[in-house]
Amino acid sequence: MGKEIGITVSKENDFSEWFTQVVIKAELADYAPVKGLIVLRPDGYSIWESLKMSLDKKLAKTGHRNGFLPTLIPESLLSKEKKHFAGFNPEVFWVTHSGDSEIGDRLALRPTSETLAYSLFSKWIKSWRDLPLKINFWNTALRAEIKSTKPFLRTSEFLWQEGHTVHSTKQEAEQEVADILEIYKKTVEEELAIPVITGKKTELEKFVGAVYTFTMESLMPDGKALQMGTSHFLGQNFSKPFDVKFSDSDNVENFAWQTSWGVSWRLIGGMIMLHGDDNGLVLPPRVAPIQVVIIPIYYSDKDKENVIQKATEIHDILEKNNVRVKLDDRDQVTPGFKFNDWELKGIPLRIEIGPKDIEKKKVVLARRHNREKHDQVISGIEKMVLSELVSIHNDMFADAKKILDGKTVTVCTYVDFKSELEKGRMIHAPICSNQQCEEKIKEETGADVRVVPENSDDKTLKCIYCEKQSESIPLFARGY
Repeated sequence: MGKEIGITVSKENDFSEWFTQVVIKAELADYAPVKGLIVLRPDGYSIWESLKMSLDKKLAKTGHRNGFLPTLIPESLLSKEKKHFAGFNPEVFWVTHSGDSEIGDRLALRPTSETLAYSLFSKWIKSWRDLPLKINFWNTALRAEIKSTKPFLRTSEFLWQEGHTVHSTKQEAEQEVADILEIYKKTVEEELAIPVITGKKTELEKFVGAVYTFTMESLMPDGKALQMGTSHFLGQNFSKPFDVKFSDSDNVENFAWQTSWGVSWRLIGGMIMLHGDDNGLVLPPRVAPIQVVIIPIYYSDKDKENVIQKATEIHDILEKNNVRVKLDDRDQVTPGFKFNDWELKGIPLRIEIGPKDIEKKKVVLARRHNREKHDQVISGIEKMVLSELVSIHNDMFADAKKILDGKTVTVCTYVDFKSELEKGRMIHAPICSNQQCEEKIKEETGADVRVVPENSDDKTLKCIYCEKQSESIPLFARGY
């Protein structure tokens, strides 16, 4: 395969360019005519659909239902929760005209939907019988990301889901926040083979308007952390300005307790960065649009009919066993070209079959993620392929976990902190309760507190910045 077709830079030497080439050349997405926007191609959208189906199934079991919200939000509505909206204001796209006429009250292209949803919740909720209200929206969001845009990671419009729930008690709302984080973790680890670290955001880094934020973080091969999803306990911070109230069983009116939570197609970006290699994309089997590709190998018309027939039989057997399988019977390209083409697109498992394989009643199975090959008898191939796909996922997760563990260190001094940061590490480091220390560390190093894992409280060490008594040992890293 020529360099103009395949990946022309190495992942290790030019990570940013490598990532962009994989996205474009593996045909996941392409750039749109407007700066900061991308077009999702069928393979990229298929991965998003797999994640959507997985999450929908879990959310349905826990009593959530899907709804739809419009894109435009009146400025007058956004100003009801000024502190929250101020956090988004620099990124907002505004609609000011309808045709040639000014519209008066400006309309925001949705940066997030809290204000819109909660103005409606105040109409829908009257009594305790209406609670809990659990709604999830599969939307796009728009934020003016003009600088440093990157497909799937930072774009001006992106696909995401945002859940919004309303509860009669604080305890129930807080349980919702924790439950959603666990659903996210399960989905990311079991579908994308990406290990994550969960915990809370600090006051400085939490979602604007939340009482607190739970987060799910992972570390990419270039040493930068990627926030994979968040779940927010909003308390009554939105129910009061938006008048989301209910009458309890004693007919006493109370403000409701609320949560919001979301993941975006940033998950796909994390999957590409973590698993891909110098040959292109490497897809985890459970989200791969095609899980198995069959490549018939023949060099004469005499062999062709027999090989294609046997390859078709294998294809049909796998398809009947719910394997997403593709038979590549293109005549205009060589088997070698096909190997490279499907490696670039990250197909988890390749089956090679030629005349000699048929004589032996075997095929060759080739894994994409580690390029291992072995012979496999054709009889009972469906069981072996299903087993291989499970094994591939488990191996990919284990490899990714080794990367995460190997790049996570503990330090107790600011000198060591800065030294390890330059090596691309995620760092456990003690910090005090003074928010200024956190701000100064971020200002001086570009690293922030990504997550405060459970049981991180500590009063035995010294803050790495001011050297006063520590309060916790969170995880720091530079991030996307």
